[in-house]
Amino acid sequence: MGSRRGVAVAVAALGVAAAIPATAAAEERTCRGSIGAVTVDNLRVPQDASCTLNGTGVQGTVKVERNATLNATAIQVIGNVQGENARSVNVSGSRVGGSVQVKQGGGARVDSTRVAGDIQYDANRSFLSAARNIVGGSIQVFQNRGGVNLTRNTVDGNLQCKENQPPPSGGGPGPRASDP
Repeated sequence: MGSRRGVAVAVAALGVAAAIPATAAAEERTCRGSIGAVTVDNLRVPQDASCTLNGTGVQGTVKVERNATLNATAIQVIGNVQGENARSVNVSGSRVGGSVQVKQGGGARVDSTRVAGDIQYDANRSFLSAARNIVGGSIQVFQNRGGVNLTRNTVDGNLQCKENQPPPSGGGPGPRASDP
């Protein structure tokens, strides 16, 4: 009788384990050099590295680490593009499903890109630019020290600038929703 109970408990445990869905861990691809027209889960540009993306798809997030550089053209990112302490983050002719966030780093440029969320430049020390973008959220530019140019953007949310030296420059009508 004891062995039947042990078998029943083991079978019940297997049944419960089979009923719990397996969680798939998204893989992270490290970029040093360049990546072309392939699709990856998440992408990381490690400290001190340089990465060029051309036509790359990213199912998750792009992270640019300390003193690293990202140059991205015609990419499609479902999540965010995030640079913290990065040397440079440049995105052009692309689509970003989340936000572009560049904080406490060097320079950045977002050009002719559709950003579903926000463009955020916070406490950077080199020149920043956001030009000819369609932004579903806001453009937020706070406490930057290298100069900021904001030209011809269409913004569904707010344009917020605070404590930048020198003050941001730019203006002009942005692209229509059918452009980039």
